[in-house]
Parts: sequence; structure tokens; C-alpha cells
Amino acid sequence: MNKVTSVFWITLAIALFGVVWGSVAPENLQTITGEIQSWISTHFGWYYLLIVTGFVVFCLYMIVSPYGKIILGKPDDKPDYNYATWFAMLFSAGMGIGLVFWGAAEPIYFYATNAPTAETGTDQAMNEAMQFVYLHWGVHAWGIYAIVALVLAYFKFRHDAPALISSTLKPIFGSAMDGPWGKLVDVVAVFATIIGVATTLGFGASQINGGLTFLTSIENSFGVQLIIILIVTVLFMASAYTGLSKGIKYLSNTNMILALLLIALMFILGPTLYILNVFTDSIGAYLQNLPSMSFRTAPNSEENRQWINSWTVFYWAWWISWSPFVGIFIARVSKGRSIREFLSGVLLVPSVVGFLWFSTFGSSAIEAQRGGAGIADLATEQAMFGTFDQYPLGLLMSIIAMTLIGTFFITSADSATFVLGMQTTNGSLTPPTMVKFAWGIIQSSMAAVLLYSGGLQALQNALISAAFPFSFIMILMVVSLYKALRADKAAIDREQKTEKNSA
Repeated sequence: MNKVTSVFWITLAIALFGVVWGSVAPENLQTITGEIQSWISTHFGWYYLLIVTGFVVFCLYMIVSPYGKIILGKPDDKPDYNYATWFAMLFSAGMGIGLVFWGAAEPIYFYATNAPTAETGTDQAMNEAMQFVYLHWGVHAWGIYAIVALVLAYFKFRHDAPALISSTLKPIFGSAMDGPWGKLVDVVAVFATIIGVATTLGFGASQINGGLTFLTSIENSFGVQLIIILIVTVLFMASAYTGLSKGIKYLSNTNMILALLLIALMFILGPTLYILNVFTDSIGAYLQNLPSMSFRTAPNSEENRQWINSWTVFYWAWWISWSPFVGIFIARVSKGRSIREFLSGVLLVPSVVGFLWFSTFGSSAIEAQRGGAGIADLATEQAMFGTFDQYPLGLLMSIIAMTLIGTFFITSADSATFVLGMQTTNGSLTPPTMVKFAWGIIQSSMAAVLLYSGGLQALQNALISAAFPFSFIMILMVVSLYKALRADKAAIDREQKTEKNSA
């Protein structure tokens, strides 16, 4: 079961090619990925909006349907983790670094630099900023994760299928998934995971460097970011060596403690009443405008459509590229929960935490900007530290934030090496350490190459390009799951009817 498959060697070769390409010809890599990203965003922005909203609708239907009672496992299976640890692991693996990176930067950018439709710096821009931040980080993002996690958990724990993306498509394609077509599906999933995680690690290294530059005389450069990546690589490989139950569990709980400490300090030391008012007002506006925001393509405004492509489509691609990794990880830690319990937890709890996070840091940044702080003039990776600098104990909050980025960095990379190891050893839940180490080195190398070839823009370009093919696989996964659930429900109904008649 631990045997390395051809998926490992094929994907490793593709990833190594990308690393060499970016090292030898970084400008060429940036140009090519930029052209691919532009073409996909321009011609398929509508497609991303439709399918992601469709995933959310499907999840909501599963919660209220009779299928919600079905257990992700055998009928008598119980969850492996309590709610607190389960939620911590969801939060840490799902979008940890991103929350710290964009917590102040995205709201302040939408408010002061480039609002979706409003005039920047106005109350309307403030309202729009929080609504679209919630859109990008709320139920739509977690709906994408939930789909992949639900499908994998269902087939793995209820039908004892290998923990592979390809195995979830057997209800549609049958034994064809055991051959070359199945390998292709898994290669696409693994490659999307590598790019998605590498992008996030690149963001993390960039922000740690930004924080060091803001607080000290250390320069903001690729060389410093490379050193950060090397240090964190050693740390997360050490964590990977300890195994899932120890390393990731302890780090996830540490992440939650640090995140709660940071948001509590910002809430207390920042504009507390303003944060509460913004949170309450923006939640209502988000719920009221969610349908229109979900389908907004702005066909008659080139400027607005470009904003959607640069932000909403980028985020949908980011979450899709992360979904094989996060989905497999969430599935792994969710055995024994009912579909209804699972989807309710995955969709709602992390979304609400995200809303609280952005309303706290975003409101504090905007309030400081209104007071003349100039946070909008800072580099994206420094916006959070610039916000801290405007409030008491700013240095302490900056230190906590950089520590949190580091632990999120380690958790995400650690989880990803585990998932990539599973996907390239025929779904083994205990992939060999050397396989995990190989993927750890590849992830870090890809993050470094993408930063070297074009910084944050190169990360975004690669992300959207890698996510596109996997989006089609996700649609097939939904169809396959529904087909299997119908058969499963029919069998349960027949069994209950037989028991009733015999009684």
C-alpha cells in the first residue's frame, strides 16, 4: 500500500521541469503563465462564478436532504477528534497564512485604492470592501473545500476506496479509473496541489520578510525570502517526520491559540465599538447582496470586469487549486461524522471565524487610514504590520503575527506533504517519510522559483493556470457522489423496509 506509484514520478518530473524553467528563464516563465492566466480569466471568468456558486448550492442541498443522515464511515464509526481540535485543524489547513496576509491588506485596498464599484475612500467603498472580503473568504471558499472533502471521505470511509481523486469517479467511469485516465486525474490533482501550496508558502515568506523589513533594517528581497523558505522547510519537514497525529495536531492547536490571542489584542486595543458596528452591518449587507455578488460579471464595464478577474476569479482559482490538498486533509480528520454535521461545520464555523477576523483587522486598518496613517501606501505584505503600528502594543502584535505566519506555514506545508504522499502512494494513510520529504523540497523549491520569476504576480498567474483543469474534475466528483448516494440511500431504505416487515 505504501508503494510509490507512477503518479509520483510523472508529477515529480513536471514539477522539476517547472523549477528548472523558473530558475533558468524566470522572465519567460512569468510571461507564459501571465498569458495563460489572462486568457483563462478573460474567457472563463463566468465559468468560475457559476461552478463555485453551484458547489455551495449543492452543499446546502446535502445538509437539508435525507442524504445528510448518512455517516462518513461505517454506521457505528465515531469521530477521531473532538470539535475543538477538529475546527482548529480545519482552520489551520484551510487558509491560515492567507488570513494573516490579507487580513488588513484586502479591506484597506478595496477601501482606499481600488473599490469594486464605489469611489475610493467613501462610506460606500467601506461597505463594499467588507462585503467582497466576506464573499472571497466565506462560504464560497469553504464550499469548494467541502465538496472535495465530502466526496473523498464518503468513498474512503464508507466504501473503503483508496484515498485518491480518481477513485471517486468510479461510479461514472468504472474500471477506466484504474488505468491511464485515472493516473491523469491524479496527476492533475497532485500538480494543482503543488502550485496551490507553493503559492501560499510564497505569500507567507513574502509577509515574514515584509514584517522584518517594517520592524528592522532587514531588506525586502528575494534573498531574504529564500532564507525564510529554507528555515521553514527544515521545520515543517521535522514536523512531518513526527506524523499527523502529533505534529499537525499540536501545531494546529498552537495556531488557534496564537490566532485567538492576536485577534483578542486587536479587538481590545483597536476601535472596539467600530469593529462591532462594522461586523454587524457588513454581515447583513453580505447576506442581502450575496446572490448578486456571486454572479457578478460586469459585462458592460471593462474596468469592473478586470477587477472581478483580478480578485474574485483569482480567489476561486486559489481555493480550487488548494481543494485537493485541503479536501483530502479535511476528509482524513472527519471520519465518523454525518454528512449534515460535516457540511454544517465545514461551511459555517470557519466562515464565521473569517468574518470576525476581517472585520477586526480590516476595520482597524480603515479607521487608522481615515486618521491619516497611510496604510494604503504600504506594500501588501506590510499592511498588517502598519496597522499594528497605529495601536498600543503594536510591536507585540507584530511579533505574534510573524510567529503565527511561521506556524501556519509549517502546518500548511506539513499537511500538504502528507496529502501529496497519500496521492502518490495509492492512497496510503501512512505514506513513507522519504516521499513526504521529496514533496516538501519540491513545494519549497516551487515557491522560491515563483517568487524569483515574478513575485506575487507570478504566484497568482501559476495558481489560476493550475486550477483550471482540476475544476472540471470537481464537477465530475459531484456527479459521481450524487450517483453513489442515491444507490446508497436506496439500499438503506430497502434494508429498513425488510427489518420493518420482519418485525
